[in-house]
Amino acid sequence: MNDSTSKLRIIVEDGVARILIDNAERRNAFDFSMWRALPDLLASLDANETVRVVVLTGAPNLPFCSGADISEFSTVRATAEGGRAYEQANVEAFDALSRSGKPVIAAIAGFCMGGGMGLAAACDLRIAAEACVFGIPAGRLGVGYPPEAMSYVVAAVGPQNAMDLFFTARRINAEEARAAGFVSRVLPKDGFDAAIMTIARGIAANAPLTLRAAKAAIRRAAGLPHALSAEDCEKLTAACFDSADYAEGRTAFLEKREPKFTGK
Repeated sequence: MNDSTSKLRIIVEDGVARILIDNAERRNAFDFSMWRALPDLLASLDANETVRVVVLTGAPNLPFCSGADISEFSTVRATAEGGRAYEQANVEAFDALSRSGKPVIAAIAGFCMGGGMGLAAACDLRIAAEACVFGIPAGRLGVGYPPEAMSYVVAAVGPQNAMDLFFTARRINAEEARAAGFVSRVLPKDGFDAAIMTIARGIAANAPLTLRAAKAAIRRAAGLPHALSAEDCEKLTAACFDSADYAEGRTAFLEKREPKFTGK
């Protein structure tokens, strides 16, 4: 595996693809190569018909993500031109998570800081372990977030909470993040990975076309970047009713059994 992806490992199991953030030397900070590698990894998972759900999480015994690799700020990000290139790589990574045709879950344990919150905000569903710490310290680093990247945070927590997080640079715990709407659930730290897999497998068992249509419609309703048009969302909805999975869902319901969806 080349260096651009060695810190982002993929494990596929039971229709669930886990992208493991594995940069222990930098406490799971995202470096420039990782930002650039993530869109291609997600494209490969989108094309993989065996994958129904994607989970972005830290590798075992590592935090989710401690943010962008600050050691690169004086090199890769030292000038306005370099900063813009870095921001573009950030935005492309966020967009790839959000635009994936499959549900993407951020499974958050430990730290979720700065760019890590941006990554999580771009995911469809965010679930945290107890004792997580969240924060966006941009105001203490002098860096700026472009509007497109900021839109994911605003969609997740609303403009008031976004301003609070950015203006104060304060840290919040998992329960505060849940109250702000950033995470949907807070689970015990013990057994967190197994609980995430149970949730992901449950989602993977549902009708893929329905999930794709729902994601598209919700993204449009939330005003996220590059959301599909109303017409395209309607086409995805119509495809559900024309699918074999719709017939399977009705039949399974009447026969009182679990449906077996194929995504067709």
